[in-house]
Amino acid sequence: MAMIQNDWLDSLQPEFSKPYYKQLFQFVQNEYSKTVVYPPANDIFNAFHFTPLHDVKVVLLGQDPYHNERQAHGLSFSVLPEQKEIPPSLQNIYQELNEDLGCDIPNNGYLRKWAEQGVLLLNAVLTVRAHQANSHQGKGWEKFTDAVIEAVNAQDRPVVFFLWGRPAQNKAPMLTNPKHLILKAPHPSPLSAYRGFFGCRHFSQANEFLKENGIDPIDWQIENI
Repeated sequence: MAMIQNDWLDSLQPEFSKPYYKQLFQFVQNEYSKTVVYPPANDIFNAFHFTPLHDVKVVLLGQDPYHNERQAHGLSFSVLPEQKEIPPSLQNIYQELNEDLGCDIPNNGYLRKWAEQGVLLLNAVLTVRAHQANSHQGKGWEKFTDAVIEAVNAQDRPVVFFLWGRPAQNKAPMLTNPKHLILKAPHPSPLSAYRGFFGCRHFSQANEFLKENGIDPIDWQIENI
């Protein structure tokens, strides 16, 4: 896997020498050698490659990478540009963006533009077997991504956290920095979006918070490809 090279290393380097991570690395290496795993190995850490720690403005926490072909590429909720079918949860995110900020609904689900503006698109688990959702849960990724969340929480500046759904909201006790804004809503999946995700207006709230703190807001509009 393409290792992290930017300022995330200062915070995450200690994790790489811990017993859990060594076991996780061996497990992941073995999985890639014997079966199909997503995302491609060199994309596992794309969230960190595209969004250095000092640039993080918003954290959008997902759970598990997409497990079908040409979808996962290391950013939560995002799919590769050549994937013409936008996943249902992302369709609902786009619908909320349209209603909240008037963003046009694009023809693709490639969210790299968000990542490059400071939106950390972080999954709690960073790999998955093809066509087997949650197949890499409980193998150690959660400990690693908790360390990521702790690193962002420790930043001495305002950051917005989108906690959608119960698994993401279970991370709230880790967010102890009073400078941050924590926004909670049901998950945008079709099973729960109508229970309060639609109408949550998290995108406009995040941008207002950033502007109030002298930080450039996020341009949430994804362009057509």
